[in-house]
Amino acid sequence: MKGMKRSLLALAVAGALCVGTAQAQISGNVIKIGVLSDMSSLYTDLAGAGSVVAAKMAVEDSGIEKKGFKVEIVSADHQNKPDVGSSIARRWYDSEGVDVIVDVPNSGVALAVSGITKEKNKVFLASGPGTSDLTGKSCSPNTVHFTYDTWMLANGTGTAITKQGGSSWFFITADYAFGHALQRDTTAAVEKAGGKVVGSVNVPINTQDFSSFLLQAQSSKAKVIGLANAGGDTTNSIKQAAEFGIVKGGQELAGLLVFITDVHALGLQTAQGLTFTTTFYWDMNDQTRAFSKRFAPQDKGIHPTMVHAGVYASLLQYFKAVEALKNDTDGVKIVDKMKSMPTDDPLFGKGKIREDGRALHPAYLVKVKTPAESKAPWDYYKIVSTIPADEAFRPLKDGGCSLVK
Repeated sequence: MKGMKRSLLALAVAGALCVGTAQAQISGNVIKIGVLSDMSSLYTDLAGAGSVVAAKMAVEDSGIEKKGFKVEIVSADHQNKPDVGSSIARRWYDSEGVDVIVDVPNSGVALAVSGITKEKNKVFLASGPGTSDLTGKSCSPNTVHFTYDTWMLANGTGTAITKQGGSSWFFITADYAFGHALQRDTTAAVEKAGGKVVGSVNVPINTQDFSSFLLQAQSSKAKVIGLANAGGDTTNSIKQAAEFGIVKGGQELAGLLVFITDVHALGLQTAQGLTFTTTFYWDMNDQTRAFSKRFAPQDKGIHPTMVHAGVYASLLQYFKAVEALKNDTDGVKIVDKMKSMPTDDPLFGKGKIREDGRALHPAYLVKVKTPAESKAPWDYYKIVSTIPADEAFRPLKDGGCSLVK
């Protein structure tokens, strides 16, 4: 009897030691998430505070804390400046114990953060930035790119509009990494579909007056004016194009990156008929509606964008990897584990993460409803077609990522 008690005691001690060892591999005994976003400028509604809400919901829905892991979320405003974003990322990694950075809706900032994350061997879950270079020439073993990218947008919207008769294009392009990548990728898609680009103009980010740029586009006589911008820049350019009567004059506006918050800001009277590509719509099915019903009251009534959905889905996959490894200290190992497991979440469904860090899931070509077609608040989209996951994103062999064998 005494021998049995000693054996049971030994097993209990061994079990406690195992748990202690497993938990000791969580840096600082807490999984610390840094939401790095635009909290005050042109991307704040499509990401911003809503990305913090999405991160909190991911923690809750993953059940990670009920499994014995402690999680903490911090947030900061990168102000759309790569130097500011880099400084925050370094401080978070070096002295504040952040293990993973999420969101980052600015490609210039995101490319800088990706480099720092690799240097520090942490994890970057990019759901906000667009540049396809994150899984191309600038790919990293520590970065996973969720939600969308410029290649996907270009080949969804650019190809569809060109094939529908939009054979000549003029670009109004945000003058930083995202805008240039989007123009580059859309140009390739347009030319592949038989169209041509007749001109372009670069515009500083967060521009208020688009009149001179729109006049250049109007005088080009291009059938399509491609807006290679996002957020407030997109809504400002569309509103001012309406004032100039550009669409009434026979030219078509192509919003190459449009979020539901942009449509909401424009109003259906102005936005109706816009065609663009997205990977998430809150009203697609019961699961997306349930998520959105919980999300909106926590973010000023804003319905979730695909960036918010990407923050949520990427963290669910991250938590699965950390739980499986019982370790959050080695960024490369965590990302490798994320890639080894299929993705499956309520918002994007089943998918996978390729070796270049690209998360694969379907995309959707949508058209904005007319005011008469909309039956409720935020009822804005008609889904025109579904682009399968294996067609929505750039082929692995074409990206130039050094991680691809």
